[in-house]
Amino acid sequence: MQWVGLIAVSLPGLAALGALLFTWMQVGQASKELRISEHGQITSRFNAAVDNLGSQSLDIRLGGIYALQRIMQDSARDHPTVVSVLAAFAQRHAGSSADSLKEPQVIPTVEPDVQSSADSLKEPRDPEEIPTPEADVRAAIATLAHRRPDRDRGTVIDLSKTDLRGLRFTERAPIKLPGVDLTDADLRAASLIGADLHKATLHKANLELADLDRANLRGADMSGASLPRTSLVGADLRRADMGCAEESFDVETGDLLGRYNCVDLQYASLEDADLRNAKISDADLRNALLASADLRGADLARSNLSNADLTNADFRGAKLTDAKLKGAKRTGARGLPQEG
Repeated sequence: MQWVGLIAVSLPGLAALGALLFTWMQVGQASKELRISEHGQITSRFNAAVDNLGSQSLDIRLGGIYALQRIMQDSARDHPTVVSVLAAFAQRHAGSSADSLKEPQVIPTVEPDVQSSADSLKEPRDPEEIPTPEADVRAAIATLAHRRPDRDRGTVIDLSKTDLRGLRFTERAPIKLPGVDLTDADLRAASLIGADLHKATLHKANLELADLDRANLRGADMSGASLPRTSLVGADLRRADMGCAEESFDVETGDLLGRYNCVDLQYASLEDADLRNAKISDADLRNALLASADLRGADLARSNLSNADLTNADFRGAKLTDAKLKGAKRTGARGLPQEG
């Protein structure tokens, strides 16, 4: 009778527990069905957005880009795919740098013995001669630049060999493209002020007359890049590689025969730039502006610093083997060998 009483007392509790388990199973099934429905909706939205990217209408293409931006925000799972699609779209619609670099150089002719001011280095003689990317290309890159990099899951934004001359953004917020691949890209006269490009690949990219003031280029691969008259005032170039793009060695002895496609920084503006531990060997820095730059521990072996402004620059611990310093302004510079 005691057992019967105990069971009778426990029955309501057991019934409640069973009801709770049944409800939990129903909720789990409903959640699963909801996720399946949401994934189906996102797939439909994604397909529609990609179809819009192939439209002949600029407005429809822009709509497709902004639809993909919303998908990227809503779905972490689809984020890497959207990044790849937008990068491929920008590459295709911007055109190839192999074609754009065949056109005449933007850089105005300056007598080699004339030291130009920083302001005159930032703008070409006639800005209207420099084309800019179309609105849909700018929108695609802007979307990539304002994504959440922590969702990339190893996806690299590939904008290599792309014509991005005159690229600039209307919004004030600096763009964020860490790790972007801009190998062989044409970025002449681009405005990338304050951009986050740390660990970016700018191998053999053309940045003539580009504005990279206060940009984060820490650890970037800029080997073989063309940077004449580029403005890098206050830029973070710590541990950046601005060495030569190619080296040749003797097959039998292993001796170095020569270095090729070295960085061109003629007339570049690098005032207040942080170049600590950067690799700038064999670079052409003739007439460059390096006033108050921090070059501690930088490798400047064999670089040509003739007629450069090195006022108050810090070269302590820098490697200057065979560097050319003829005619350089050394007032207040620390760590440089004495004149002559």
